[in-house]
Amino acid sequence: MKIIIGDNRNLYSGPLGFVAQVVVMALATLLTAYLLPGVHVDTVGAAILTAAVIALLNNFIRPILIVLTLPFTIVSMGLFLLVINAFIIMLTAGLVPSFHVNGFWNALLFSLLLTVINYLLEIPNRLERRPKYQPSDSLQHDDHTDTDEDGFTPYEEITDDNK
Repeated sequence: MKIIIGDNRNLYSGPLGFVAQVVVMALATLLTAYLLPGVHVDTVGAAILTAAVIALLNNFIRPILIVLTLPFTIVSMGLFLLVINAFIIMLTAGLVPSFHVNGFWNALLFSLLLTVINYLLEIPNRLERRPKYQPSDSLQHDDHTDTDEDGFTPYEEITDDNK
């Protein structure tokens, strides 16, 4: 077995990851606002600001809301998380002056559609970060005589010689 301590698959962590997340979410915000009549984004800059605010609220406020509303979430079998998402969207609309949402149901639809579009836009990134398949022949093993081709030691069959 080969254990890899550090590799380059986690390229989108840290500040670069936040910027990449905001860019993808800004594209998803523009597309979602275009598709829903009750949601309006005035400019591309407003979409970027909206995406940044949503990302920050999702990282800092959403976990607190999830803990505070845990009984409702358990009773509703997780459906209350949709209400939390809609609340985050409405809070974003209150914080960003050029992002407008007309009511709770539009915020709920916006959050659902934003999630789907954001997921679809992230598929190439997920495929790139997926672990690559390596055939067992290409793996490096120590050349010990007591191990087989997979690196395991042979076992001894225990027999009962008293029969």
